[in-house]
Amino acid sequence: MDTFDVDLFVIGGGSGGVRAARIAANHGARVMLAEEFRYGGTCVIRGCVPKKLLVYASRFAGEFADAAGFGWHVGETSFDWATLIRNKDAEITRLENVYAANLESAGVSIVRSRAVIEDAHTVRVLSTGARIRAATILVATGAMPVRDASIPGIELAITSNEAFNLDTLPQRVLVIGAGYIAVEFAGIFAGLGARTSLVYRGEKLLRGFDEDVRAALETAYTARGIGLLAGRTVSGLGRAQDGSAIEVSLSDGTTMTVDAVLSAIGRRPNVGGLGLDAAGVALKPNGAIPVDGFSRTNVPSIYAVGDVTDRVNLTPVAIREGHAFADTVFGGKSWQVDHSVIPTAVFSTPEIGTVGLTEAQAREKHADVAIFRTSFRAMKATLSGGPERVLMKIVVDRASDRVLGVHIVGEAAGEMIQLAGIAVTMGATKADFDRTIAVHPSAAEELVTLRTPVA
Repeated sequence: MDTFDVDLFVIGGGSGGVRAARIAANHGARVMLAEEFRYGGTCVIRGCVPKKLLVYASRFAGEFADAAGFGWHVGETSFDWATLIRNKDAEITRLENVYAANLESAGVSIVRSRAVIEDAHTVRVLSTGARIRAATILVATGAMPVRDASIPGIELAITSNEAFNLDTLPQRVLVIGAGYIAVEFAGIFAGLGARTSLVYRGEKLLRGFDEDVRAALETAYTARGIGLLAGRTVSGLGRAQDGSAIEVSLSDGTTMTVDAVLSAIGRRPNVGGLGLDAAGVALKPNGAIPVDGFSRTNVPSIYAVGDVTDRVNLTPVAIREGHAFADTVFGGKSWQVDHSVIPTAVFSTPEIGTVGLTEAQAREKHADVAIFRTSFRAMKATLSGGPERVLMKIVVDRASDRVLGVHIVGEAAGEMIQLAGIAVTMGATKADFDRTIAVHPSAAEELVTLRTPVA
């Protein structure tokens, strides 16, 4: 009979791996977790947490401008990038220590090293050479940003990883991409005062989002002075004569000079050098680990959760997958994550919140769909004089009256969509929304006062 050193060996100390390790340990499992970089993973170290802090920073210029309409005289303001980054780093370090402390308090053995899989039950710790025999192995190594290697000079571009640690704030920025990471960083740089442009192959931003949401963000970004270079690609990057700026050549034959180019064209699963092939773990063409509803790979003793599986690449989803895995394998409570209804936010400025089906998706799946939509000037803008508008949209299946999707563009959209997500997840009907008393005056009240569907 085989004996094992641990019941579970987790590779990757991000959100999914940490949650799985803690829950499994709470169920009584002997757990070891290896992380080669910093605990907290992409989200805490160089993803959603530092990004949200930079988003907050980027919005103060607008707040200062808005204050005048309310009788405030702010006076001269200035921004210091170094202070922001220093304070951001201190908060990230605090959170990293919290993650490590929570693992230790749960009884998880921490290994600060890279680990590779040698077979279905063996993991080798590279820092010591120790081989650990594990009954179950969980891969939770996340994903990493990519650059388009076919572009000459692409090594001059940074990714979201480096954007959080620039020595100075670039004054001219070109962002390559149209996904949520691209639009978020474009909003950050623009809000902090940089001349910012987005270049993308398609015709619109945020492919896969509701068409009204996409249009609303493009209108808002254009009003903010962000250049939208649609239908174009970058054909080459090179150093300008001064040696510091970057000359960018575009597919339409035009050129531009910027101080930084951010590549935000996507991310790929982080599977390089993990030894998955040695254990016989199958991979998709993009490197993702295919798994079933219980996060099992084709090797019975090896599981995977989070971005490395390329299911839904969001931190809360990775956390939920890690929890479900640990409950199922070690807690005697078998359950699967429902990926069909996931509230999410894009921290652009204006902010986006969305849950459920887009209008196009709903029309593909349902014979008769009703659309309730409104666009209005935010109450705050009436005194500030700002151009900001709020979009709210509800997608409803007429046959059942069930709300299929909710989409919001405007201030605090991320906060609102979390609560709307509860209703949509529960299967709320439009009648349930209608009989909910409004909170007045608020933007969110529009979600329960929309009565007439649009044509």
